[in-house]
Amino acid sequence: MMKVDVLTLFPEMMDGVFRASILGKAQEKGIVSLNAINFREYSNSKHGTVDDTPYGGGGGMVLKPEPIFSAVEDLVSRTSTTPRIILMCPQGDTFTQRKAEEFAKEEHLIFICGHYEGYDERIREHLVTDELSIGDYVLTGGELPAMVAIDSIVRLLPGVLGNETSAVTDSFSTGLLEYPHYTRPAEFRGWKVPDILLSGHHANIELWRREQALKRTLERRPDLLDKVELTDQDRQFLKQLQNERESGR
Repeated sequence: MMKVDVLTLFPEMMDGVFRASILGKAQEKGIVSLNAINFREYSNSKHGTVDDTPYGGGGGMVLKPEPIFSAVEDLVSRTSTTPRIILMCPQGDTFTQRKAEEFAKEEHLIFICGHYEGYDERIREHLVTDELSIGDYVLTGGELPAMVAIDSIVRLLPGVLGNETSAVTDSFSTGLLEYPHYTRPAEFRGWKVPDILLSGHHANIELWRREQALKRTLERRPDLLDKVELTDQDRQFLKQLQNERESGR
């Protein structure tokens, strides 16, 4: 079972997400344990203080190192595994599908969610193993980014989705954007499902899906094509698409 601990000042933000949908079912199946812990409980102040004004002056408040260190050390002392300790921070590495796949191999993850102006730098330097950001923008805290990352990671664990091929064919998992999906009815308001998907010819369907994934990636995220391993057939199809686009100008 994977264990995921989230250190936050607002554990109630996690309740609905952790109990609902795929994450809730994953916990019911015993695949993952999700825990939100208020690190204010680890404050060494009688008032539960977890932040203070920054040295050198300036606006805002900075999270103190003592409660964060104490909380992480307490969690680590209860397990025999070495956890990845992840700081959610706008300055961190951008979270990607590849990162999700990497973290999904771990047994224990600890996420640290901050508020206020920032973290005492000693938390970065001497405690965490990873810093993650979900994009180039700033939120009021790390809770929402942590929930995004956790959802992305947990859905990759065996048995979570039920259909093990779902996660494998997701956008970004193959390096490409995912091909289009269709379901019943075969015709809706005059729009028909592509005939090939109704043919029952699995080899042709797989080829069509690959080509559609390549086409969609070329149109929407061509930068991804530089990072994915392409076959000679893939390159020939992409060249054909590019020639068609140029001739249509």
